[in-house]
Amino acid sequence: MTTLESPLADTVDLRDQPVSKLGDRIFGGLSKGAGVMILVTLAAVAVFLIARARPALFTDVHDQNFFAYVGPLVFGTLLAALLALLIATPVAVAVALYITHYAPKALAQTLGYFVDLLAAIPSVVYGLWGITVFAPVVSRDVYPFLNDYFSWLPFFSGTASTSGRTMLTVAFVLAVMILPIITAISREVFRQTPRLHEEASLALGATRWEMIRQAVLPYGRSGVISGAMLGLGRALGETMAVAIILSPANGYFWSLITNQNSNTIAANIALKFPESTGIEINRLVATGLVLFVITFGVNALARRIANTGFNGAEG
Repeated sequence: MTTLESPLADTVDLRDQPVSKLGDRIFGGLSKGAGVMILVTLAAVAVFLIARARPALFTDVHDQNFFAYVGPLVFGTLLAALLALLIATPVAVAVALYITHYAPKALAQTLGYFVDLLAAIPSVVYGLWGITVFAPVVSRDVYPFLNDYFSWLPFFSGTASTSGRTMLTVAFVLAVMILPIITAISREVFRQTPRLHEEASLALGATRWEMIRQAVLPYGRSGVISGAMLGLGRALGETMAVAIILSPANGYFWSLITNQNSNTIAANIALKFPESTGIEINRLVATGLVLFVITFGVNALARRIANTGFNGAEG
């Protein structure tokens, strides 16, 4: 069975061509310098974090070692980000599919504009909206229901919060914040699906949904995954919205609807840094180093996924 080769397979990489014009050399030098500056800045941040974090890594503060201190913060950070990802990804994929394959052109352009506009809203605005509008609604109408009928699950056990300052509220707000990132990347990769693949599926008698399931989703799978990973990186580092909404406590807490919640690293730094001195500052910087490593790993994984299969599914 023969395979179709890309018409661009034999094209020449322009990066391998010699640069002769002065303007091209200047622009190339500026671009290279900008790339090097990013690497230098990233390395400088890493060096700063490591240097300032070293005194606190193996020193007890208030009779508590660093790893016992950072453990609940890592747990809370990952829990909030993963919950937000689980909520946002299906919605983002559905919105992207609607914009690219269902909505009329005028409506698709308008909807895409407003979805992208969500990314321009400051995080503090999301936090204020979450605590003043969203939290009272879910604490009154949603949390009692979850507590009454699903308390046998550890996620909905305990006494439901009446203020809405819970991990689940934070997860929903973070989901709204990362929705534009996942939607934008999913939308673009769905648009790149070869038209011939879609028309072939429809010609064989497939419905529109069957065509999407057979041609569009497999082609855009790696793009959706990379977009979700980038959204996860945004959720991991979110500060102000979490600090405004969450009611933090020390420890590991699985329940998502009570006032006892594990804090996140970024929110903990924002809340405690102004009052910290000496070794306490070093300990907060050390938690920042942990967050730096986690976020860097997530974004590196997203880049790897994007590079290995962004332009289509295999097989």
